[in-house]
Amino acid sequence: MSPVRILLLAVVALGAALYAGARQSRAVSKGTLYGLLILVGLFMVVPFYWMFIYASHATPDIYSFPPPFWFGSSLSANFAFMNQSVDFLRHLGNSVFVSVSNMALVLLFCSMGGYAFAIYKFPGRNLLFAILLGTMMIPSLAGIVPWFILITRFGWINNYAALIIPGCANAFGIYWMRQYCQNNVPASLMEAAKIDGCSEWTIFFRVIAPVLLPAFSALGIMQFVNTWNDFMIPMLVLRDTRLLTLPLMLSYLRGDPSRGANVGALMLASACSVLPLLIAFLCASKFFISGLTAGALKE
Repeated sequence: MSPVRILLLAVVALGAALYAGARQSRAVSKGTLYGLLILVGLFMVVPFYWMFIYASHATPDIYSFPPPFWFGSSLSANFAFMNQSVDFLRHLGNSVFVSVSNMALVLLFCSMGGYAFAIYKFPGRNLLFAILLGTMMIPSLAGIVPWFILITRFGWINNYAALIIPGCANAFGIYWMRQYCQNNVPASLMEAAKIDGCSEWTIFFRVIAPVLLPAFSALGIMQFVNTWNDFMIPMLVLRDTRLLTLPLMLSYLRGDPSRGANVGALMLASACSVLPLLIAFLCASKFFISGLTAGALKE
């Protein structure tokens, strides 16, 4: 068993023991809880720390023992090798375009669908929503063959439309927005807008949409990360190397494992790929957390 798995099992066992002790004694000191949180936080942060450290080292240094724990002097060499092997900025732009476009469409259609399920009463509403939730239980791989046949017939091979359009109205997003609308959109707000003569489109885009900002932020970050990290769908659709997204670019940069790889350059490319996600989360973390906790308490 690898050391990482052993550490993970130790953290889980420690958490379970503390939880059991808390249920028995009804009291756990803040110091113990903070210590557990610090341990879990370190477990999450250390892989990122090593990724940034290895980005500045050459491959022999990375495989040496003990491994390096501080920055090295090979950052410029790794950067030059990465730029010679792949067009990083182009692939970065591809990922940004696909992720932002998909996220925008998901927020639009899922908010409209969730708003309709939460506010409007129409025949078969509960049945349709139950069917929608049931689709979340179907593994995505189960439909990959018919999905690929449809994409081929639409002529979307080597086309970003295959990465953006199919998932723009997903069940989780509609469920997320429906729950938020039910807990945070007062009926009096809509009634006041209707009395003022607002149309349904005006009510949604100018009255309801500002209320949904925390839910937009939380769902947007989750969808952005999922699209940014997607590997299988781009691998099936994109054949032109100029259209590759960052996950495929990293696989291309890895090369043939039997011939060895420049691990330092690979770690540098991985670090550059992670930075946009960290920046996006830090910029929207306030709304993300409020979106996750909205509706947890009811007056």
